Amino acid sequence: MSEPPRFDRGHTDDLMSFLAASPTPYHAVANAADRLEKAGFRQVAETDAWDGTSGGKYVLRGGAIVAWYVPEGAAPHTPFRIVGAHTDSPNLRVKPRPDSGAHGWRQVAVEIYGGPLMNSWLDRDLGLAGRLSLRDGSTRLVNVDRPLLRVPQLAIHMDRNVSTEGLKLDKQRHLQPVWGLGDTVRDGDLIAFLEEESGIPRGEVTGWDLMTHSVEPPAYLGRDRELVAGPRMDNLLSVHAGVAALTAVAAAGTELTHIPVLAAFDHEENGSQSDTGADGPLLGGVLERSVFARGGSYEDRARAFAATVCLSSDTGHAVHPNYAERHDPTHHPRVNGGPILKVNVNNRYATDGSGRAVWVAACEKADVPFQSFVSNNSMPCGTTIGPITAARHGIRTVDIGVAILSMHSARELCGADDPHLLANSLVAFLQP
Repeated sequence: MSEPPRFDRGHTDDLMSFLAASPTPYHAVANAADRLEKAGFRQVAETDAWDGTSGGKYVLRGGAIVAWYVPEGAAPHTPFRIVGAHTDSPNLRVKPRPDSGAHGWRQVAVEIYGGPLMNSWLDRDLGLAGRLSLRDGSTRLVNVDRPLLRVPQLAIHMDRNVSTEGLKLDKQRHLQPVWGLGDTVRDGDLIAFLEEESGIPRGEVTGWDLMTHSVEPPAYLGRDRELVAGPRMDNLLSVHAGVAALTAVAAAGTELTHIPVLAAFDHEENGSQSDTGADGPLLGGVLERSVFARGGSYEDRARAFAATVCLSSDTGHAVHPNYAERHDPTHHPRVNGGPILKVNVNNRYATDGSGRAVWVAACEKADVPFQSFVSNNSMPCGTTIGPITAARHGIRTVDIGVAILSMHSARELCGADDPHLLANSLVAFLQP
């Protein structure tokens, strides 16, 4: 037995690699699974009968992953400690008939996913990635990670008031990217191009889930490299920290009184209502099957859930130096000030006083500073998977995360120390 490692700035280096390699939820869970496999976890199929053996296991479903580590001799009623996160980010997603264009331009028809800062997608070199479904029933990941598309902004000479009245974008007309030239729109061109890129025979792709991503890699920023700029921090930063914490706790081999779990869901950005979202049955089904596989009854399941705690880890808002008045005047989370505890009395976040105590205990054990976030009373508050998890499963849930700027931009900004501070606090939570 040994103590889990303490993460440092090297964790942030690794986060940047994870962000760059995970342009879509499907790539994110594939990369998470690869890290779990290297740590000794094994995939279990939902269609198979599960056994009650100890060790690390995980389930993949679309853009979601649930992983857990069963200690040797764990009783059926052993409670869980869950880190919850989400794999999706706002972006532009390809429509069922993607080939379009006008006036000599070839374009790709896209739909707006979630609530992106739409201006951040303008004049940016974009790649295309996602999942291709083949005629034989299999799927294939694809990632064209080079400049392929671009959403060109209208020149100021044709929009003279843009600097005084603000940029106004129509979601249907103004965000369709260009990817070439040609007077004739040919149905099937984009998919044929992706088949060729992926080495798939022509005509074998019958379905697709494709989305754009910025090809600019994550980078350290600032005089002292104390900041990190990159895509999809909301919320792959938490997914990455959760994987690191879970594998560290499993590798340490210390005596565990709880079963540590990572649940990374898809579709948080549009309401979580899907078979891979937090409002679906995935997490509850996995936890229940784990109880029953160890010989448990419904009574054991009820006992386990009653003592279970979930940390819903999602990014939050750091105080913005140019818009400090938009924040609550007494709550100004700073980057590199440690993770934040997110509170909203109208249950947009799930944190209550007892949950705060759990979080304080984890941070004190990890020797990690933390901050509190609450919205300005005059501003609507966002929400997370936290309230959904609490309500759907009857599990005590606490909302936490890392404070960032430019949330929902194609390129977000965080402190370089906050990712490893979060990971260390998650280790302490998973190993109470």
